[in-house]
Parts: sequence; structure tokens; C-alpha cells
Amino acid sequence: MAASQSPSTWIVLLLLTSSLVVVFADGNFYRSCDVVWGHGSHALIQEGGDLLTLSLDKTSGSGFQSKDEYLFGKIEMQLKLVPGNSAGTVTAYYLSSKGETWDEIDFEFLGNVSGQPYILHTNVFCQGKGQREQQFYLWFDPTADFHTYSILWNPQRIVFYVDDIPIREFKNLEFLGVPFPKNQKMRLYSTLWNADDWATRGGLVKTDWSQAPFKASYKKFRADACVWSSGSSYCSPNKNAWFWEELNFAKKGQMKWVKDNYMIYDYCKDPKRFPQGLPTECAFFNLL
Repeated sequence: MAASQSPSTWIVLLLLTSSLVVVFADGNFYRSCDVVWGHGSHALIQEGGDLLTLSLDKTSGSGFQSKDEYLFGKIEMQLKLVPGNSAGTVTAYYLSSKGETWDEIDFEFLGNVSGQPYILHTNVFCQGKGQREQQFYLWFDPTADFHTYSILWNPQRIVFYVDDIPIREFKNLEFLGVPFPKNQKMRLYSTLWNADDWATRGGLVKTDWSQAPFKASYKKFRADACVWSSGSSYCSPNKNAWFWEELNFAKKGQMKWVKDNYMIYDYCKDPKRFPQGLPTECAFFNLL
């Protein structure tokens, strides 16, 4: 079922895109990203810019951000997560705007004790409000090799992908009064930090600092996106298939497979959390 949009909505979107320019991040971290936390030994760009490593120990975590800010795009990165006993650690990879009414699209990888699976935590914030969590186990060991994690963000939908398999779709349902992030430019961020007050079993399992330093690695950052740049040309639809991208029958089948086998939490199936009733979008999503 496709959400219809009024003509005025599309006029606004076209006006927004008139201030955008097509950009393709080429995977070199020197050119596309800035280290903003843990300079020096905690955040390292190596191999001529093709590899970035974040590190966490008792003294500091680390993080980086994209040089550019985006308003719609398809963002992807290959990550290899902290191996071994990663309990208490969180590797966050997300898009976010700034301010008190920020928008945000989250991948967060919650560490666990050795032999137990990571939890992939996803969320969507709009105008400073989230509470749209879905959590998954992965069908592979995310610490053994690099895997690709992607965010599709266009005016119609947000889709979370793992190795090109969609795991979650959040549609634009503004016609039902559901806020959707479409007006605020967002930057890509990633951090590795200690969150042992909540990350593993609700904070029952603490970080084992004898295992430090904890390290996560990144490569092949690609932003097939529109960058906010005053006075720049518009984002040409014929060069950006992602701007109108939607899930076909096969991709919807893949997403159903993930949800049936690997989803472990869905806010739309947690009525105790919402005593006044589930969020509006939940009734619509259940019909899809």
C-alpha cells in the first residue's frame, strides 16, 4: 500500500532539492570524514585513507563524522565490530541533525559476552522524538569480517539494509499525522563508547576493561546523496535512482525473512509500553 502525497508536499520537496548537489563519497576517509573524538591513538585513518579504526579503553572512546551534511541519500559503510567479550560497548552508526528538535536514523550495535550474539538496535527520531526501536540478531558473526550496513533515506521511506538485505522500512505517513524526517539536513556519525549502564542485559553485564582496547573497523564509506550547499545545483532524479527507490516483491520477501527469524523486539508489539495506545504508524504497518 503506497502513501499518497499532496501536490503541495511535492512542491516543497522540489524546492528543497533545488538547493542540493549530487555527491558520491569515494570511500577515502581523509577526503570524506573528520575525527571528532579520540584523536591520535583512539581514532586512526590508515592504508592511505581506505581504513578507519575506532578504539575504546578506560581513558576514552572515539568517533568521527562526515564532512558533508545530507538531505536525502543512500549511505553505506562496511563495518567489522569489536570481537570477543564486547559486553558494555556500543558501536553507533547513524545520521543526525542538530538542535533540540533533531532528526536521527540509527544503527547501534550492542556488545555482548563472548559466544553471545550482538544485538542490532535501530531507531528513527523525528523532531526530537524517538521511541521507534526495533532490534535484531544478525545471521552471521559481525566481528569475523566486514559487512555492509546501509541507510536509504528518501522522501517516501527510510530503509535499513544489512548486506543489501532490508531489515526495516519506515514509511512516510505524514498524511496520518506521523512525523517524518524530511526538512533537516543530517550528518553521518559513528562512535565507539562505553554504555555498560544499559547496553548488555539492561546494564547487568559490565565492561571488562581487562579486554581493552576494544576496536571497530570501517571501510568503503559511500554517500550516494544530496549535500546541502547554498547556491548549488539541484539533485537530478535521473542520476539518483535511490530518490524514488522502493522495495520490490523480492526485497519485501527478504525483509519478512529477517523479521520472522531474527527480530527480537518491535515497539509496535509492545502495548505495555504505550498505555494510551500504540503509535499511529503501527496500525498501518501491520496492514502491509
